[in-house]
Amino acid sequence: MATLGFIGLGIMGKPMAGHLLAAGHTLHVHNRSLGAVRELGAKGARGCANAKEVAQQADIIFLMLPDTPDVALVLFGPDGVAEGLSPGKTVVDMSSISPVETKEFALRLAERKVEMLDAPVSGGQVGAEQANLTIMVGGKEAVFQQVRPLFETLGKNITLVGGNGAGQTAKVANQIIVALTIEAVGEALLFAAKAGADPAKVRQALMGGFAQSRILEVHGERMIKRTFNPGFRIRLHQKDLNLALTAARQLSLSLPNTATAQELFNAVAADGGGELDHSAMVQALERLARHTVG
Repeated sequence: MATLGFIGLGIMGKPMAGHLLAAGHTLHVHNRSLGAVRELGAKGARGCANAKEVAQQADIIFLMLPDTPDVALVLFGPDGVAEGLSPGKTVVDMSSISPVETKEFALRLAERKVEMLDAPVSGGQVGAEQANLTIMVGGKEAVFQQVRPLFETLGKNITLVGGNGAGQTAKVANQIIVALTIEAVGEALLFAAKAGADPAKVRQALMGGFAQSRILEVHGERMIKRTFNPGFRIRLHQKDLNLALTAARQLSLSLPNTATAQELFNAVAADGGGELDHSAMVQALERLARHTVG
């Protein structure tokens, strides 16, 4: 059994940490709000006052944080992870952040003789709770093999994509596909509803054809039933698409449909929907059509 740390106990981090704890590992945890720390503490986790203390106590430290600045602060800010590290430890960042800055973080940790894996995930809250996340990893092969048994406690589809930053690049690509597919499902169901067909039955028919997808299955149902509680919040998907569009500019690459999807998210967020599930992108399409799916 390993001695682990986990920082960031939100709607995904808390169940992920719980799986590691249930597997019998010693787990040191820290979170900005204390409710999740107390909850896991009741199951045997050891709460820490700050990220530095987690790093002092654990050999492998997992991060699950909202955005690039959050990771930078937790790693290198006052009482951060870096202050508690010693040579031979490993940091595993499972947040979804900038691939460029991930590479810089890995270099800074390497100066301390500390390894880093970037290992963002796909699967949302349900995937975290059911331990069937897809995990996209960047880093050294040997470090990946060392941590892989822990990844297998959290997910099912685990791939070493390449060196540091490659996992984050894969996650950005994933988020492009997810956003554009949500937009496509929203357009299709809105078209069906406006044309007078029952969108629930259209969805059922499409589930047996080439248009079948997990997003049509799950988010199509959300659109029809108007169940937009997250899930995965629009504001977080906005962050991910911003990473995609920023990197595209750096690469002199045009991503026109990604930009459109971001504008649709922006429209929902501007109307107060930033905390809704990302399937609520359909609300922007519905306002343009003056018609609703459900």
